[in-house]
Amino acid sequence: MKIFAILFLISFNLIYSQQNKLESILNLEHAVSNSTEYSANYYDNLFAADQLEKKSAGLAILYSILLPGMGELYADAYDSGKYFTIAEGVLLGTYIGMSVHANSLEDSYKAYAVTNAKINTNGKDETYYANISEFEDIVQYNNEKALERNFDQMYNTESYFWKWGSTEERQTYRSIWSSSEQTYNDLRFVVGLMLLNRVVSAINAARLVSAYNSRIDEQMSWNISLGLKSTDNLPTSLNLNFQTIF
Repeated sequence: MKIFAILFLISFNLIYSQQNKLESILNLEHAVSNSTEYSANYYDNLFAADQLEKKSAGLAILYSILLPGMGELYADAYDSGKYFTIAEGVLLGTYIGMSVHANSLEDSYKAYAVTNAKINTNGKDETYYANISEFEDIVQYNNEKALERNFDQMYNTESYFWKWGSTEERQTYRSIWSSSEQTYNDLRFVVGLMLLNRVVSAINAARLVSAYNSRIDEQMSWNISLGLKSTDNLPTSLNLNFQTIF
């Protein structure tokens, strides 16, 4: 439902923007058609009419959070935004690949422990899989916890049983388990980079929208038009209009 709501928000905003642009163009056409002046830059003003609408920094930030680079696209500055989109694609591909690899390693060390240490995987947490990588069997583990007086950390010898056939088997297991844990830790780093990419893109998009709106303010404040004025019984004359809007 959240995805549909987001898509609806984006679609509504784009449709609303296009309607405003169309109304601006129609108003400009109506004003020119009722005038006796024929400006040489009529079509330039017609196509520039849809550029006079200011953009929202909030929307630019939202778009960049959803997909880095989209805020810059909204601000008509995708030349810089495309690098954030490319970075997002690379990071997403890396995340998916590392997730698959980490899950594969996790399945491998669990299957290895079932075969070689005779464990039961039902209801076992991450701490259990870490402990069996350090102790040859459950008896050795429970004895050490008893010496440390950490009785609450001792395991039930039936439901949490394990016993490695040799030290080499335990070390092989630990190697696979360590690789899996390291890959999961690296995934957190990739997620951090993806969040950073969104934050930087959002800040950049907000800056570009601010610059875009500043240019709009300048266009709306100063307007110089050069055209031809035709009057009955008089020769055609050159007409220069200079307008300031406050």
